[in-house]
Formats: sequence, structure tokens, C-alpha cells
Amino acid sequence: MTVPKICFIAQFPPPIHGLSKAVDTLYRSPLNADLYRDGVYQFEKVNISDNKDFPANFLKIQRSRADLFYFTISQTAAGNLRDLMILRLLRMQHKKCLIHLHGGYYRHLVDQDLYPWQKNANYRAVRAAAGAIVLGNSLISNFSGMLPDDRIYVVPNCVDDQYLISAEEFQQKIELIHERPIKHVLYLSNFIRSKGYPQVLDMAVLEKNRVESGGCRKFHFDFAGKFFEESEKNLFFHFIEEHRLQDYVTYHGIVSGEEKRKLLRDSDVFVLLTRYPNEGQPISILEAMGNGMLVLTTDHAGIPDIVTNAVNGYCFQAGEDSAEPVYQCLLHTDLKPFEQNSRQTVLDHFTEKQYLSGMNRVFAFVLQSSSF
Repeated sequence: MTVPKICFIAQFPPPIHGLSKAVDTLYRSPLNADLYRDGVYQFEKVNISDNKDFPANFLKIQRSRADLFYFTISQTAAGNLRDLMILRLLRMQHKKCLIHLHGGYYRHLVDQDLYPWQKNANYRAVRAAAGAIVLGNSLISNFSGMLPDDRIYVVPNCVDDQYLISAEEFQQKIELIHERPIKHVLYLSNFIRSKGYPQVLDMAVLEKNRVESGGCRKFHFDFAGKFFEESEKNLFFHFIEEHRLQDYVTYHGIVSGEEKRKLLRDSDVFVLLTRYPNEGQPISILEAMGNGMLVLTTDHAGIPDIVTNAVNGYCFQAGEDSAEPVYQCLLHTDLKPFEQNSRQTVLDHFTEKQYLSGMNRVFAFVLQSSSF
């Protein structure tokens, strides 16, 4: 039996971010017949992480004989120009293309930020696609009116198996968490200001001020992730020094593997007060939930699809997501009811197995369809 070939036109690590991580999980999965005997597809890759490789990548796409092209599109104006050229090539060669949007900004970009000719080109290009995948129901609007509803598919992100705490580890964690007087609050994301790391630093100041006013120490703040800009790195460390937060804040650098597993396992609360325009459905939130954490975040992009108020966390509305109200929520929230709820949410909906099953279902349907 011939194994269908799927060409990934996507961003692969490095760098590591939500999109590249999800793509890499899919590419290296048991669905790949080149890596696993029972794989159902032959995967090939065109890594578009570096635009300097565009001429060579364009030639690879042109020469590929894949049955389906799986394309993770950009949410920037410049990246969109590159995407339009790729989509145009695929359309001219009558090649079947499935778009995957790992974010929530695409429709705003097309309708509000682009010149009319580029906007119209996007509508034509998307209309010719075999379908589009989004991360959650709240993100379907990115393609509504551009594609029929039955060609817009929802496949949520997942927690990779290696970062999902085991049942035994989880039991040990919930037994220990209530014995520890100081709970650990985690920010695990890239250091982009609109992702909210300054607010978490402000929360550390509020904790320090409360303790210095006679309160009992309750929280330590852990940060991990990459600085893309030197200015962000300088801001972060200068703030710690200026406010004398050395005893309240720890920066763990860029973490992966066992170091990341330990950090997730040992943390009690996850905070991501993001208003990042390109945000989709942060994998870091799912990883936190899979490790039994209370999640404090925002009602932004696809986050309300995964975080339910007073069940596995709290989504703060715009204007209410500053350090003071979030810190007060943290201070007065009993963590115990959230531990099991967060983990169970992931087990029910966001495991690696469920993600791969969802992607396999979409791949199989699009490959078998002859209507586009």
C-alpha cells in the first residue's frame, strides 16, 4: 500500500516557541512512517524559520511530489508576502494545501493592517486552500467568510508526554504542596513585554512589601524563557536589583528536558498575563495545567478555550490584569480545588495522543476528499 506523502512547510526549532514546538512534536510522532514502522504518512520538511533560505525552500516546494502540503502561515505583513508566493506556487501547480494557524491575529492582519491588494490576495489564496486548522473555537473567526465552515478544523495544542506529570508524581505533589509554607509562582515563556512578565515582577514587589510590613512570606517567583532583545534582559535584571528582589525572584534561563520537567513539577501557580497580538493557545499554560497548577492569565486569543474561571484558573479581562488585582487573587485563592481540575482538563482534552489523533483525522479527511 502506498503511504501518502505530506510536505511540512513550517517553522522547526530552533528557536523554540509554541508553533515550532507543536510542529516538531507532529513531525517526530508515530504518524511518521520514516521514523515508526506503523506510521501512516511519509513526512518531508521545508523549514521556513530563516527567510534567508527562501529561494532554496521555494525550489524544494516546486519540486516536491507530496500528496498534501501542510503549511503554518505567518501573522506578520512581511511573512504574509512570503506565504502568498508559496500559496500562489501551490495553486498554479494544482497542489493540495492545508493551512495551520498557530495564533489569533491573522484576520486582523488581513482586514486591518494590509494594503487592499494584499488583503484581496489573501482572500483568494485562502479560498483555494483545502482547509485551515485553528487551535480553538474562539479562533474560527480568523477564517470565517474566507472558507466554508466545514473546511475550518479545530485541533487544540497539547502537552508533550515528557512534560505531563505522572499519576504518582502528581500524588506526591499534592501531598507536599500544602506542607510548604512558600508556594512557587512560575512565568515560563519568552520575554516579550506584551506577554506580561513585567506584571509578574510587580507581583513580586507586592509580596516583598507585604512581608516587610509584617506579613508571612507566602510566594517565590520563578522565571524561565528566552530574551530576544537585550533591552528586555536589561529591564528584567535592573528591576530585580532596583527593588532588591533577589530573595523573591529566580531566573532559570532557557529550560528544556529534565530541568523543565522539574521546574513544572515544583511550581504551584502559573502566571501569563499576555496581551501579545500573535497569541494563540499557549502551550505553556497547558503544561502548567498538566502539572496541577492554578493558572492566572487573560481572556485573550484562544486562552478562554482552555482556562475556565474558578475551575482550573482565572482569566482576567483587559483593565483588570494588572499586578495588584492578580496578586490579590493569588493571595486569597485556595490552591487545592484547582490542582486536580487543571490536570484533569489536560488528561481529558489536551494530551499528545489527542493532538496527534486530531491532526491525523484532518490529514486523512483532506487527503481523501476530491472536492478541492
